[in-house]
Amino acid sequence: MDAIKSVQSQSYPDIEHVIQDGGSTDGTLEQIAEISDTTIALVSERDLGIYDAINRGIERASGDVIGLMHSDDFFAGSEVLNKVAAKFADPRIDGVYGDLQYVSASDTSRVVRHWTSGEYNSRMLARGWMPPHPTLYLRREVFERFGLYDTSFKIAADYDAMLRYLVKGNIRLAYIPEVLVKMRLGGESNRSLERILHKSREDYRAIRKNKVGGIGTLAAKNFSKIGQFLVKGQETL
Repeated sequence: MDAIKSVQSQSYPDIEHVIQDGGSTDGTLEQIAEISDTTIALVSERDLGIYDAINRGIERASGDVIGLMHSDDFFAGSEVLNKVAAKFADPRIDGVYGDLQYVSASDTSRVVRHWTSGEYNSRMLARGWMPPHPTLYLRREVFERFGLYDTSFKIAADYDAMLRYLVKGNIRLAYIPEVLVKMRLGGESNRSLERILHKSREDYRAIRKNKVGGIGTLAAKNFSKIGQFLVKGQETL
């Protein structure tokens, strides 16, 4: 429930919180009901996987700007959406992103990995760069013009979509050089060696599909993560 409470804590006043639940029967819906408010629009239904659920949530959303928050993630502070909205005041901006911290699932005050994304430059895509997906906010028009998440990808549809928006869409991004979101370790893509290998295969397919490089791009993408474990986390919002 930290994700919901984190959204509720935001000082930005104009929030629509769309929750797409996969037909939970473990008490999740009852917990949501206990803390629900008028900003929450909940649908619980069976889906065909995480990206199908995300697509359904996006299609239900009515806002001009859309961002995602998974159930194990939470905002780094109460001013995140205010700062995101301020960037979107520039009509030339199509997307906004920031930095991400991975934290221990048992102790969220312990930072395990700190991802400083940096300013975007299109040449960086061939070196495996991508904005941290949990921090990315996009105008609705981006999804309408360039499509939702490709559900043929089971793990890396986010990487594929971001490459598509940046290469085909040539969208303009604004960077907030602060930690926007904290993510608990243990996500879908890194929970086992088999999943890591599967993700690498899908990453390579996304790289080739979007024509940003080859095996060198995949290697650079993976090696770039090493430094994220060595950098001391900065102060958050």
